[in-house]
Amino acid sequence: MPEAPKSPGLEPSTTETATIAQHDDPDATYKAKAEILNDAIQTIGMGRYQWQLFVVIGFGWASDNLWPIVTSLILPAVTNEFHPSKAPLLTLAQNIGLLVGAVFWGFGCDVFGRRWAFNLTIGITALFGLVAAGSPNFAAICAFAALWSVGVGGNLPVDSAIFLEFLPGSHQYLLTVLSIDWAFAQVIVNLIGWPLLGYRTCESADGCTKADNMGWRYFMIAVGGLSILMFVSRFVFFKIFESPKYLMGKGKNQQAVEVVHEVARRNGKTSELTQDDLETWDQGEIQQLSATNIVRLRLESVRFDHVRALFDTPKRAWSTTLVILVWAFIGLGFPLYNAFLPFIQQSRGAEFGDGSTYITYRNSLIIAVMGIPGCLLGGILVELPRFGRKGALSVSTAVTGAFLLASTTATTSNALLGWNCAFNFMSSLMYAVLYAYTPEIFLTKDRGTGNALAASANRIFGIMAPIIAMFADLTTPVPVYVSGALFITAGILVLLMPYESRGKASL
Repeated sequence: MPEAPKSPGLEPSTTETATIAQHDDPDATYKAKAEILNDAIQTIGMGRYQWQLFVVIGFGWASDNLWPIVTSLILPAVTNEFHPSKAPLLTLAQNIGLLVGAVFWGFGCDVFGRRWAFNLTIGITALFGLVAAGSPNFAAICAFAALWSVGVGGNLPVDSAIFLEFLPGSHQYLLTVLSIDWAFAQVIVNLIGWPLLGYRTCESADGCTKADNMGWRYFMIAVGGLSILMFVSRFVFFKIFESPKYLMGKGKNQQAVEVVHEVARRNGKTSELTQDDLETWDQGEIQQLSATNIVRLRLESVRFDHVRALFDTPKRAWSTTLVILVWAFIGLGFPLYNAFLPFIQQSRGAEFGDGSTYITYRNSLIIAVMGIPGCLLGGILVELPRFGRKGALSVSTAVTGAFLLASTTATTSNALLGWNCAFNFMSSLMYAVLYAYTPEIFLTKDRGTGNALAASANRIFGIMAPIIAMFADLTTPVPVYVSGALFITAGILVLLMPYESRGKASL
């Protein structure tokens, strides 16, 4: 993240000060106004509105992890019932939907605002998740998986942006702690799946009928219903305000000030922020726009102005490129591991002898629980002096890769369970830091686009994994080793990042 200027140095005393700053740095006006808003939010403090936002934003984090797990859990049952020639097509359909969602919602929230995206993503996911329970064939469940994933793909790019833009700088570590919802989702989905998938599912494809295989459909209804509750909680019981920094970046200073004052009122505080505090920096450039001009400006935004802004200086271009690469490597590493590990274990002669439904779901639940302390530890590590976001992310990513490689040596069930617990603990820590660090290094006016590029790289490389699973030699150990190497490489790339966002209020 660009070094955040100190607030006293940003407060203009004269018009000449603002003009000089604009001449020296094309982003000076935006940065100065962002600092003024940062000071206002910091003065208001962490109050009722932000804590309510913390809860409802958590639904987006939960949805991001919950639905991909849903896909993996129903795949065996769906395969037994529909007998597809290439079962990984379900995962491929999901990843394509995630990619579309990340691009559409991520870019769109910079053009049309955060509010609509925030409210619609979970609603779309819930709707198509429920409809998917009635799928008559494999093509239908693939189509619905792609559609619900369009909603899922938008959660993190949008939610991380809007949460960060309402947080006081002193509480930005909460963006890391928020990932505890990501870990809780894994626990919840396994608890729901245990009774439904464990005892109402065909054991094999032989003679498997819809009547004998209703478990996965009940499971979809239960998870879809849970998402409906999250959507209603967001849309009906909580009023989300548009981000004041987004409004300011669009030249809507008055509306930005009104939002700050409303948040202060919700928190039982008052704010001294005025419209003049922001407009002093605008040099009369802000003017009323006609409807035609508003449409024109929005279309201009679509012409990749936000993308160009992410690469407008060598340092910013280097930072953006590294973030995209880190997300891409992780996006390929995880699915490769999940797709190929069973074949590696089989080729190594691992004989577990405990394939019962009870043991399978018991182990899944134990592994899922380990993600919770991982997220909490991430919230602590990111605030450590001389360690911060970069240190926590680099170490956790590299160690995740090391545990991934180590898990291939397991020859007993307990050994595999132990390595997978360690892997999930560390990977949850890694994702907690990654989800917080990524939006922090982008300016608010381009944050949705930056998040979208990172998430899109993750999804594009994720699409490659099921394709490899369908056409590659699955008995080779090379893919899992490549996965481990990708994580370790990503950890090294983090060290090359030029920005450390610890202790700096987001711009």
